Amino acid sequence: MSEIVKTEAVVLSKINYGDTSSIVSLYTEKEGKISAILKGARTPKSKLGQIVDPLNHLQIIVYKKPARDIQLISSADLIAHFSKIKEDLDCTKYSFAIIEIIRNLTNDNEVNPKLFRGLIRILQLIENKKEYPQILFSRFFLFFLSELGYEISIDKCSKCEKSFSQGKNISFDFESGFICSDCQESHFGNEPIDSELFEYLFCLKSNKSINKINSETSKKFIVLLERYLKQHVPDFKGIQSFNIFN
Repeated sequence: MSEIVKTEAVVLSKINYGDTSSIVSLYTEKEGKISAILKGARTPKSKLGQIVDPLNHLQIIVYKKPARDIQLISSADLIAHFSKIKEDLDCTKYSFAIIEIIRNLTNDNEVNPKLFRGLIRILQLIENKKEYPQILFSRFFLFFLSELGYEISIDKCSKCEKSFSQGKNISFDFESGFICSDCQESHFGNEPIDSELFEYLFCLKSNKSINKINSETSKKFIVLLERYLKQHVPDFKGIQSFNIFN
């Protein structure tokens, strides 16, 4: 027997299947990440094919069978399609990077309402251009890491747990996080962190507004987090959306 599930969802990806259908990856409020088929979605009159596209926020009805890897979507209604994001290349790039990390780094059927709400919220903020898209992406990346269990502390050394002065003689260890000057000598492979980069991270972690941005600092920050995540998730190969849009 199929269970009828009504839930909100964000479309993560979409590929063609057969002559007329599509298969989509969705991050849903009630079921976590799922794959689903849209039968006949590529026919000219298909409503599903028109609205079930990457980034779109939907209300969907799924015929769910636990033993089936790919579920069946029976209907979908559009909640938001984030038109302003799709009109701006930078906004599109960072938004696709967000849905990419959710698609690649979350487990199927693992429900996380907090992460779902965070996903909707960050897309709304990018849509409304509350901050530069790279800053909003950085905020979400930190939040996402904490949801994965890899939160980065900025208050104390990750090795000796001694408090350190903001931005003073700090390095980053890709296994554990920030380390103080005393621990740098006994741990190899760490990377010195300049005060501007640490200040940027401090503002992100403290949820302080950032009115100006140094593009090089934001790039260095994202690369730092990518390398940190690769250390903990060997299958993670970096965020490919940046390469595609660049």
